[in-house]
Amino acid sequence: MREYGPGAARKRRSPAERLRPRLDALRELIGLSRTRLDGATLAEAGRVLDAADERYELSGEHTVVAVAGATGSGKSSLFNALAGADRSDVGARRPTTAEPVACVWSGGWPGAEALLDRLGVSARRRYAPAPGAAALPGLVLLDLPDHDSAVVGHREQVDRMLKLVDAVIWVVDPEKYADAVLHERYLRPLAGHAEVMFVVLNQVDRLPGDAAVQVVDDLRRLLDEDGLALGEHGEPGAAVLALSAATGEGVGELRETLRQFVVERGAADRRLTADVDAAAGRLWPAYVADGRYGLTEPAREEFEDWLAEAVGAGAMGSAAERDWLRHAERACGTPWLRLRLRRRAGARGRGGRPGSGRTSPGRTGASRLWHRDACTEVDVGADAGADDTCATVGGWVPVDGRATARPLVEQAVRTVAGEASEGLPGPWAQAVREAATRGAEGLPEALDRAAAVSEGALRAGPKVRPRWWSVTAVAQGLLTLLQVTGVLWLLAVAVGAAETGEWLSALLVTAIGTAGGPALSWACGVAGRGPARRYGQEAERRLRTAAAVCGRAAVLEPVAAELLRYREVREQYAVAAGL
Repeated sequence: MREYGPGAARKRRSPAERLRPRLDALRELIGLSRTRLDGATLAEAGRVLDAADERYELSGEHTVVAVAGATGSGKSSLFNALAGADRSDVGARRPTTAEPVACVWSGGWPGAEALLDRLGVSARRRYAPAPGAAALPGLVLLDLPDHDSAVVGHREQVDRMLKLVDAVIWVVDPEKYADAVLHERYLRPLAGHAEVMFVVLNQVDRLPGDAAVQVVDDLRRLLDEDGLALGEHGEPGAAVLALSAATGEGVGELRETLRQFVVERGAADRRLTADVDAAAGRLWPAYVADGRYGLTEPAREEFEDWLAEAVGAGAMGSAAERDWLRHAERACGTPWLRLRLRRRAGARGRGGRPGSGRTSPGRTGASRLWHRDACTEVDVGADAGADDTCATVGGWVPVDGRATARPLVEQAVRTVAGEASEGLPGPWAQAVREAATRGAEGLPEALDRAAAVSEGALRAGPKVRPRWWSVTAVAQGLLTLLQVTGVLWLLAVAVGAAETGEWLSALLVTAIGTAGGPALSWACGVAGRGPARRYGQEAERRLRTAAAVCGRAAVLEPVAAELLRYREVREQYAVAAGL
């Protein structure tokens, strides 16, 4: 519900109170954006800030109003009518006004001279109103050259002054009120400044009957098509008046409207507010995202999955699982198997078959990445004469990590950069992509190092040996002892050193010792599949985590920093634009 009374008046902020935070935000916005946007994009916003700084350093008690119009519109005549005397030259020669003319109702306040110095009005072209002229204290009225003058310098003066004055009175005549130059070059681009604009139809004394009403209605229609809000029924907007500077008809109404306008002392703030609105509107494409933006959790997870694939985390986990099973086989195998494996390892150490040691991360000589479907590992338990050649599927071998991982890393970076920059304005999307690309330059090497560390951790096998390995080793020793005892017992029976009837017992002891060892090894292999799987999963998790840490530090954090920077400037833009 709308509030009225003193309380509501205290809650309403003046135009200056609303404008100051927006100017501060616009200044902060430009500072944050200089390294992301080109100077041309920020130039207009910088000009608005400079204009605001200059205007607020000068008198706030005066309101600068320019009278602008086309050749022959009668703007100088209107200027003289308001001043109460001929202060600006009027004549049939065109163009008549060659430089700005000023008439100052000082109201007893200093500061008008500094305003005119800023505007570049010559001292010899500064006047006071006639002694009998109506009092308009605080008004600084300017008569500008023709905006359609044949002299280029005149048009340039008009364009410069229109950027500096607080308000404009546009004077049109019945013949040229629909002039395309006026509407397309000035009124349409300045539609956002409607609150500090007056549109005056001059020379109505030349129109017969109710033709003036019809022309004014048509003028309003054209202004509406230009997007210019009209001040009707108490709504803010441009005032549209009809008058005759020659006869004085309607001049009093304009003078009273100007008096109220100047008394409010808010024209400069409203003008600068419109300038800030226009500058923010031009900056909209550079700051406002198209829909949602940012780095989503699925995008992060996908990036980490790419890196895990690039570093061979799954392959490392599978290799670690098999490595654990091999260690379990050595620990839980029969003494005869351990002896055979020891002799084979000794033969390789003395210069046996080269390349036959590519069995696990624990047996490689250098740090490298691991990838699937590259080469089948050699089974340590296989026959020593087996052919150690690469297969086409199902295996894992160490390969050159840099050569293999780089395409996957580049694809991961491109994907995450595309996800993070989607929907961002062009300059900020480019900044995000560049941040990701810079971070990715050393990422393959960092992944190589992470893989080397993980591989080194697996080289010595499981850090904690399960207790049941030791128990099984003792049981295997007892079974081997039972096997040897049974064989010796059978030999004793065979040579007659033992009773012949004991051969069945000796055979049973030998059979238990001989079959029990392999059976126990098989049982341990079955029982070890679960722990081996968990060991492999833990190795894979550690390598995935290490790769993810590298990816976050090199790519995700710089990308997040750019997104945070964009979020900060977006917030400043929202304040500057008054959103």
